Amino acid sequence: MQLPANIRAASRVPFLQVAKTAAAMIISWGIATLLFPGELPVFAAIAALLVVQPSVNQSVGRAIERSIGVIFGVVIAYVVGLAFGSNTWIVLLTLVASLFLAWALKLTPGTANQVPISVMLVLSLGAANLEYPLARIVETVLGAAVGVIINILVVPPVLTGPARTSVLTLGREIAATLDRLAAALTSRPTPGERDALLIEARLLRPMEKKTEAALTAADESLTLNPRQSRHRAVLEHDQELFARLRPLITRSLGMTRAFHDHYDDSLADEPTIAAIADELERSAHDLRLLSRDPDVPVAEPSTETAGLPVLTAPLVITTPNPRHWVLIGSLMEDLRRIHAEITGDDDAA
Repeated sequence: MQLPANIRAASRVPFLQVAKTAAAMIISWGIATLLFPGELPVFAAIAALLVVQPSVNQSVGRAIERSIGVIFGVVIAYVVGLAFGSNTWIVLLTLVASLFLAWALKLTPGTANQVPISVMLVLSLGAANLEYPLARIVETVLGAAVGVIINILVVPPVLTGPARTSVLTLGREIAATLDRLAAALTSRPTPGERDALLIEARLLRPMEKKTEAALTAADESLTLNPRQSRHRAVLEHDQELFARLRPLITRSLGMTRAFHDHYDDSLADEPTIAAIADELERSAHDLRLLSRDPDVPVAEPSTETAGLPVLTAPLVITTPNPRHWVLIGSLMEDLRRIHAEITGDDDAA
């Protein structure tokens, strides 16, 4: 029997993240102990534990969610405890009622979960007097504030590096897709090879989603980050490049699918096919140039493809075999649009 979820993650959380969380808990615990001697400052520690997130922006958001949830829960618990006491059934009914109240108010999941937790803790540990609920609110805000401050001061994480790697890898894979299609056009691939060609092209879609997620995480890591000014230009360059690559994914997939669906063995004999394949190789070459890391010095050309010229002018098409005109027309239109995206010539699109 396969379990629905693993208890082990594919990779560890960075050690620095764990160290920052531990430091935030220790500091918030110590300050809360000085403010409220004689009581265990569990609210402060929990707030610090939850607030230290991978980015400063996420920490601020979690701090707000945590604080609002605790305030709602503490107020509900105090009013109920004052009116009905802390009987077992009262606690249970209040927990259920707080869940529905959070739902009715359309609170975020983080805030909504915090409301019943705070209700349960306050009713269980003591809500008979006003000082206790107020102290718990102060504790929570203190722990949240400490968590945010720690995350700002101790090397705020910046995720522009993984985002750039993902964008450049996507560009190179699109170029490889065009090269594979060019090779297939001038050969006579078997049905299995044509299927493999289409499957490899379809893998561009999950790569696109992964790249989009990496860029979102990078943007999130820079929001409210004091180090953002040094990295914002890098992220903007990668976002712009990704925007140019996305249409190329559609074009590459369309061309590969058209070849797969309309192929026959006489296609390689078409006079125009060799020229189209050549243009595809030139497109792949220029796309690799577009997708190189701008921070890495350009090395001297050392491969055969490094000396290829840029994309040529539109091809002159001779009348194709009636069985092939749909495929050739489709390839040429997508190739024209690929040319426009790579060169940035909007008029050509």
